[in-house]
Amino acid sequence: MKRPKVKMKVKIRIKHAKRRGEWAEMRFMAMATENGIEVSKPYGEMARYDFVVEHEGKFARVQVKSTMYRNGRGYACTMRGWRGPYGRNEFDYVAVYLILEDLWYIVPVKDIRGQWTLSLNPHLKNARYEPYREAWHLLRGESPKSGRVRSIKACAEDWTASPFPVLDSYEESPHTLLSGI
Repeated sequence: MKRPKVKMKVKIRIKHAKRRGEWAEMRFMAMATENGIEVSKPYGEMARYDFVVEHEGKFARVQVKSTMYRNGRGYACTMRGWRGPYGRNEFDYVAVYLILEDLWYIVPVKDIRGQWTLSLNPHLKNARYEPYREAWHLLRGESPKSGRVRSIKACAEDWTASPFPVLDSYEESPHTLLSGI
């Protein structure tokens, strides 16, 4: 389910960082749903992740971040919560929304461990996190090559069984059975 490439220039008027973060979480829920992913929000604010996503029985914890902070030609996003830097095994993916570009990066936690800031540059094709741009397939538990078929091996019989019984004679017809009633 690819989203059409419509470039939006997002004009954000939400000045308060907490409210802007809540707005980004709502954008995440909408985009995940558009990509066939079920989204659940934990009750309260104590979990170190924002959402649990599920697709075909596969679950993952997601921390949502957003940024408008320009860093040269790219953007910088702080990788810490209100309780300080993230520890081990707190979430599986970070979903970073570049507000001014209307772009999402879905990055596995193994690729951000130990970093205080992510530098994302959507204008460089060889940028470090470019493989994770709009990588919603990761939250569906798919690899980047999912959907590609190398070969198909199958066997088919010439004989097929009818899903309906075949009557041998007129006497076995349902009409004959009903006429005797």
